[in-house]
Amino acid sequence: MLKQSALGWIFIHGTIRLVPAGHLRDDDTLRPLIILTEPGESAKWRLRPSFFGSLFMKIALSAVLCAIILVGISLSVGAQSLLIPMDSSQKNHLKAYGLTYWALQEPRRFKADWLLNYRGGSFLIHEVDQSAERAALMGVSCQPVGPSEIAEIYKTIEQENMDRILLEKAPKIAVYTPPTAEPWDDAVTLALTYAEIPYETLWDEEVLLGRLPNYDWLHLHHEDFTGQYGKFYRTYRNASWYLEQVKTFEATARAAGFQSVQEHKAAVAARVVEYVAQGGFLFAMCAAVDTLDIARAATGLDIVAPEIDGDGLSPGFQDKLDFTKALAFENFQLLTDPNIYEFSDIDTGNAPATPGSRYAAEQFALFEFSAKFDPVPTMLTQDHVAQVHDFLGQTSAFRKEKIKPSVIILGEFPGQDVAKYVHGVYGQGTFTFLAGHDPEDREHLVGEHATDLAQYPNSPGYRLILNNILFPAAKKKERKT
Repeated sequence: MLKQSALGWIFIHGTIRLVPAGHLRDDDTLRPLIILTEPGESAKWRLRPSFFGSLFMKIALSAVLCAIILVGISLSVGAQSLLIPMDSSQKNHLKAYGLTYWALQEPRRFKADWLLNYRGGSFLIHEVDQSAERAALMGVSCQPVGPSEIAEIYKTIEQENMDRILLEKAPKIAVYTPPTAEPWDDAVTLALTYAEIPYETLWDEEVLLGRLPNYDWLHLHHEDFTGQYGKFYRTYRNASWYLEQVKTFEATARAAGFQSVQEHKAAVAARVVEYVAQGGFLFAMCAAVDTLDIARAATGLDIVAPEIDGDGLSPGFQDKLDFTKALAFENFQLLTDPNIYEFSDIDTGNAPATPGSRYAAEQFALFEFSAKFDPVPTMLTQDHVAQVHDFLGQTSAFRKEKIKPSVIILGEFPGQDVAKYVHGVYGQGTFTFLAGHDPEDREHLVGEHATDLAQYPNSPGYRLILNNILFPAAKKKERKT
């Protein structure tokens, strides 16, 4: 009896196709010849009743049967791994991450390698049968490879600026997001959903209850941790959604025992940083990046304008900021005016890096690191392109002079003193910050429809997000520089 995972090789109109056996239909008269294989077994075949009414198929049987059996045996016996190329030949880069994540999940726990800088950062899954089926269902390009081919791949990696990283297990993922979040709110949630990577959501209550250590990887929704409601005061203070947000946030803060939203969010920010220090992996985009660091540096200070919270600012708050508590940034100036959209001068804001409309045409460049000496930044920058189209957000880019010296710049605007993508170590954990809101929504306006990633299966910007998803799965190597 054939296993559910068996593969079927079928002859249709002069071509040989591989499909999961479960997809073969007994009433399909266009598929008179079927060859079925299982791992470690020789090919099995059967004829459709309609076969005997086809003179063409009788004539072609001997040649086709021989070819199919040889291919089937090669796949089930000779091929030991499945190569997932991540260069321009890949039909769906984003779902390839989901395929690899699936392979690492329980109960499978298949062995897999991340081939850094090899064909765009390809994956090698050391199981063919189930993985090939899954790849076909997800629309992911793949290639069965045998021992000799694998040896050649490893040889190339040894000789070039490449490295082979063992992926050990699928990380448990949490997304920090309010229950009222809209689809257009978060690119990471879109990426996880499209790639078919499971995740759990949590918000302030769960964070303060100490739930973060239950997860290997944490993404911060585009949250304002300063208590200024995203600084939408000037444009949206009378909008129903804004008023509802203020009401919800104030009620949540009071229920948690805090006198203000700022105090509540500051406590949440402290728990997030504590999570990183204890070994967690943090990824954040847009406003969550700089507001997290601002909230930490302004601990114990009132930095919220009276128009927003009804009371005054702490006297001399700027000189009292403690930058040692921040993860990535230092020496920044706060912008407390509620009519100014930016939170600080970390963001380039209305002063673009280049004259004119930078965001309409400019690209940021990914650094090329030494894969063998700096595997971590190499993992985070894997892509099939060297330059990625820029995209706006409330925080669109970082001024380099505000970035701490210990932080690694992963992506920047060539010739400009502006970074887009950074990574750093804090305590036992790491953080990665990507400026901008949605890699395929260049300008991004509040209230827009959610991006349909089915239209962007090869998005270089979304690949950067998904690099971070698999980063915690990698077997740790000591950084040599």
